[in-house]
Amino acid sequence: MNKNIEKNKFKKVESRIKIVHMFLLGFFTIAVVYLFMLQIVDFRHYHHKAMSQRFSKNFIMRGQIVDRNGVRLASDTTSYNLYAHREYFDHTPQELAKILSPYLGISEKNILKTINKGSTIILLKKDVDRNAAEKIKKLGLREISLDKKNERVYPQDELAAHVIGYYNPDADTASGVELSAKSKLEYVENKVTVQRTPRGDIIYDTQTDAITASTPQVGKTVQLTIDSAIQHVCERELLNMVTEKQAARGAVIVMNPKNGEILGYAVYPRYNPNNYKKTPAIRLKNWTLTDVYPPGSTFKTLTVAAGIESGKITETSKILDTGKMQLGNWTIQNYDYHKHPNPGMISLVYLLEHSSNVGSANVALKMSPVEYYNILTKLGIGKKSGIDLAGESTGLLPKPYKWDRSRQATMGYGYGASVTVMQMVSAVSALANNGMRVTPHVIKYSPEEEVEKIQKIQAISPETAKTVTKLLAQSIGNSRTPLNLEKYTVAAKTGTSKKPKENSKGYSNSLYASAIGYFPASDPQVLIYVVVDSASNGPVWGNTVAAPIFKEVANQCARILNIPPDKNNKES
Repeated sequence: MNKNIEKNKFKKVESRIKIVHMFLLGFFTIAVVYLFMLQIVDFRHYHHKAMSQRFSKNFIMRGQIVDRNGVRLASDTTSYNLYAHREYFDHTPQELAKILSPYLGISEKNILKTINKGSTIILLKKDVDRNAAEKIKKLGLREISLDKKNERVYPQDELAAHVIGYYNPDADTASGVELSAKSKLEYVENKVTVQRTPRGDIIYDTQTDAITASTPQVGKTVQLTIDSAIQHVCERELLNMVTEKQAARGAVIVMNPKNGEILGYAVYPRYNPNNYKKTPAIRLKNWTLTDVYPPGSTFKTLTVAAGIESGKITETSKILDTGKMQLGNWTIQNYDYHKHPNPGMISLVYLLEHSSNVGSANVALKMSPVEYYNILTKLGIGKKSGIDLAGESTGLLPKPYKWDRSRQATMGYGYGASVTVMQMVSAVSALANNGMRVTPHVIKYSPEEEVEKIQKIQAISPETAKTVTKLLAQSIGNSRTPLNLEKYTVAAKTGTSKKPKENSKGYSNSLYASAIGYFPASDPQVLIYVVVDSASNGPVWGNTVAAPIFKEVANQCARILNIPPDKNNKES
């Protein structure tokens, strides 16, 4: 009985062993077939796949950014990160530190400290220049590798920083033109691929072109519309006034209203793109595109234009100005009410010259909300200007069905809508260009590119634009404002507006001082907009803070661009 039990157990064990043998035999057979297919039948496919992993695109350097006259504003330079690979050490850490110290400008002690702290791959130094890298390569150190990278350099430092922007090659992040023109700056006609070792060295074979393989490819140059001389003037005058008045922010934009080319674009606070990593985010932001504010009296130019365009007023119309008016719970009062309490029926020239709030409110109220709204949107209010820089806001223009009479009236003198600096530039440029608004831009385009990038919109009629220009020029000619230039007729308007509170309703005690205009009024060549935020030293008005900047920038632009005078000096 016991023998039969043992015999049955033996048969079960033997049966299981046979199953295991069959499983192992089957697995071995599958492995042999797989290896046969891999190495014999499908050899070419996997060989090609392995070879393709050894290929990489050749090093591409970004193209240059230059101003309209070819002055270099941004370019690439080559640098290297230097690594030590512990698994390939032929030298002791002490020996390696001694060898590398003279080339890296780092003490042997600090190099040794880095090596001892590191793991398998040790970063010894970032941004090694090309000269030092070439010398280290000649040492033939097997344990050392150099990782080539491009480094962006801005030779003009802070000049036009918010236009040019910055580029971070490590994270592939950018701003300004460095971002908006990325595809062009990195474009090469024929991208070269080369074979490389795991450590990144080029593998030279019979198919390798040594010169092509070792020469970095360079992207296209991007030319800006910016004139460095005008840009310098804008930044200098803005900085001087901001410093004198202890202001928080400021901007000066100079544009050719006929083609939308921006010649100068100063933004404060400014920064140095060479040191962007150490710059606070508030300085990196181009607030002239992102932030909105009430434009104040400069908006009266658009209100008068809308009134004329809608047919509600004409060049010779008289507007009632009582000095003060009540709309519901809202009181509208002229800034000089105590000096001129009841001007009566005033002309449009008087309205602009004396910056009448009541007069502007009454012009706005002559139109229906839809009429006023439609003309403002054609002028670009409540819309992005389309400038070739990222981050632009649409501004705030409420839909007309939300307007009550007080909202419409206050909009007449620049408080019912909130705009960006660039929106105001774009809107007023239509007045200077026979009613046509051309997309503002900082990149100079070819005729083919302009068709795609630049829009031309007939915002108002040429007749309306010429009439408003005439009225503005007369109002400036009658005044003693710094906007009244000696050699040129100027169509312009100053503005002073209260700054809204950031975290609650209502307005703070801070002010925006601004001035916008163009010259020569007879044939506008240059439009200038100046905005200074929260000036605090001395009297703060558009005429005392923004207008002096406008005057100096205008005179310097006339000199740099060689603009012929259009004013009879004997009469001036």
